[in-house]
Amino acid sequence: MSPIMPKILPAALFAAALASPAGAQAPAAPVPVQRSSVEIPATQGVPEFRDPKTGQIWTPLNVGQGPIGKPTPADLAFDPLAQAARIEGRVVQRPAFVPLGWSVPTAGPETPFVTLDNASLRAVPARRWQVVLYVNNNSAGTLAPMIDCRFTNAGKLVEDTRVLMPAIAAGVRGGATIYGPKTDLFVDRATCRIVSP
Repeated sequence: MSPIMPKILPAALFAAALASPAGAQAPAAPVPVQRSSVEIPATQGVPEFRDPKTGQIWTPLNVGQGPIGKPTPADLAFDPLAQAARIEGRVVQRPAFVPLGWSVPTAGPETPFVTLDNASLRAVPARRWQVVLYVNNNSAGTLAPMIDCRFTNAGKLVEDTRVLMPAIAAGVRGGATIYGPKTDLFVDRATCRIVSP
C-alpha cells in the first residue's frame, strides 16, 4: 500500500457517509411563534350599579337607605350576570406607556418577544372599567406591540378592544392602562393577548 493511501481512505469514507441517506438530516421544523396572554378576573369588592337616570351609585351597602326606602322586588332581582348589552365593533386605543425598568433581552425559543404580566381589572366608579398591566420587550430590538383585550360578563362579550402600543426599546419593562366599557355595563373578566409581534 502506498504512503498516500492512509490519508485518502478516511476522506473517502467521510464523503461517502455524507452522501448516504442515513447520514442526511431532515431540516428542522420551524419553531412556532409564542405569544403572551393574560386573563384577569375583576378585583373583588362591592358590586356597584349606576342608575342612568339619577346618577346614584347603588351597592349592597346602600340599597334601601336614604330617601328611596326599602329595596323593591325589582331591586332585589337585579342580576348583573343576566346583562345582554355590548359595544358593537372594535374599539381602538393608543395608551400611554410608562417605562419602569430594564433587563437583558431574553427572547428565544422558550420566551416570546413581548410578554404581559401582573394585570388587574377594576372599575373606576362612574367612569370606565380598566386593565392595568405590565408589558415586557424581551427582544434585542425596538418593538411596537399590538394587544387585543376582550372585556366579558359571564362569558359574553361586552367590548372588544385593539390596543396599539408605542415603540418600546429593547429589554424595557413598563406599565399601561387599557380602558374598557363604561361602568354602567357590568364586566367580570378581561382577557388580553399579544397579537403582534
